[in-house]
Formats: sequence, C-alpha cells, structure tokens
Amino acid sequence: MAAATVNARRGFTLMELLVVLAIVTVLAGLIGGAVEQARAEANSARCVSNLRQWGAALLLYVTDNQGYVPRRGQGVQQLGQINRPTDWFNALPPYLGDQPYQNLVAQNALPQPGQNSIFVCPSATRSGGTYFLPYGMNMYLSQWDQPNPDKLNAIPAPDELAFLADAPGQYSSTVPSALPYSVMARHEGRANVCFADGHVASFDGSYLGCGVGQPSPAAPGIRWQTLIQGDPQTVFP
Repeated sequence: MAAATVNARRGFTLMELLVVLAIVTVLAGLIGGAVEQARAEANSARCVSNLRQWGAALLLYVTDNQGYVPRRGQGVQQLGQINRPTDWFNALPPYLGDQPYQNLVAQNALPQPGQNSIFVCPSATRSGGTYFLPYGMNMYLSQWDQPNPDKLNAIPAPDELAFLADAPGQYSSTVPSALPYSVMARHEGRANVCFADGHVASFDGSYLGCGVGQPSPAAPGIRWQTLIQGDPQTVFP
C-alpha cells in the first residue's frame, strides 16, 4: 500500500506579511497622490473655465455700456458694500445667466466653498469675512475715487492688464501683495488670471509676487497698473 501523502498548508510568515503590507502602503500612497493631483488639475481647469466666462461677460458689458469697464468694488477693505449695481460682481453675472451677487445674498443664497458657481473657484476655502467672493478684480482698475470707470479702449495693451484673478475671498478686488488681499496661488502654487481682453493664463505665484508684493521691474506679460492717463497713482503694497 502506497504511503499516504500529507498536504501541509504553510501560512505566511510575519516577515512576508510585513513585506505585503509595505507594498500595499506604497501602492496606496501612489494612487492617493495621483488622485489628489488629478483633483487639483480638474479644479484648476474649472477655475480657468469660470474666469473665461467672466472675461466674456466683461466684453459684453463693455459693448453695452459705452466702453466702460465695471467698478472694482471696494479696495483694501474687506467686502462690505454689495448694493452698487456697477460693481463687477453685480454688473457681470446677468451676462452669464446668473443673478447679481447682491440678489443672491438677499435670497440667503450666498456662494459657498465647493459650490458649483461662477462666483466660486473650486479650490477656494473660506477664511473669514462677511461675504465669500474668491475672485477679485484688479485693484487698480475702475476705482471708486474716479468720477467715471475706466474705458477698455483707453487701456494700453489690454492683453497684458489683469482684470480678474484668484483672490482670498473676503475682498472684491486684489493685487499681488504682502497684505491679506493678495492674489492667491492656490492651484499647486499657481494663480489663474483673466486679462482685460478676455483671455486667461496661469502663473506661478512667485512670478506674480503672491504674498510678497509685485516684483520690480514688473513680470513680463502681466501688469496691474492701468497706464491710463489720469488714473489714480496710488500704489498698493
């Protein structure tokens, strides 16, 4: 009679389990990093899409208003006054099929972080303030201490003048600065900017001077001062 064979089942050793666990951990980290990178890229693309729509709305508004650009809203102060119809956040949304910002506030429908809204950059978070407006108009453009807003056809090289950019959320206007109203580089260290001719571009935050102030001399391809004769000469730090 043939000898009986014994099928012994050998379990994993502790060392083998540790190796498998290490491999799984590395793979999870790689997958998680790829997912986060994809999410960040998607958010930036949505932000660029929002800004392109704002740029299109600007050009339509200018056509309907004798060439005038809407007002910037408040400058270095946090946004508190929202009832002026010519401020950009009230004047432009109807051209995009949306309501003026003041109407949304009156309806208790204030845009919030993560909301699918033309007013909201998908990467923006709230950091205080009464209102949440994570895009800001160029602080030098159509200031309220001017008797009239700026005219688009008076702007030298409008394709180099910033119109709207990623902003912290408490302000309606922005500029690269060391102060809290600075342009925000929240897309993997980059900031998205819409220009006065309607096109949109992405810039490294250090190139713009986000959080430190505008570089001197100015970074090629983008400027914040309007260069319009007669515009206020205030320099925002």
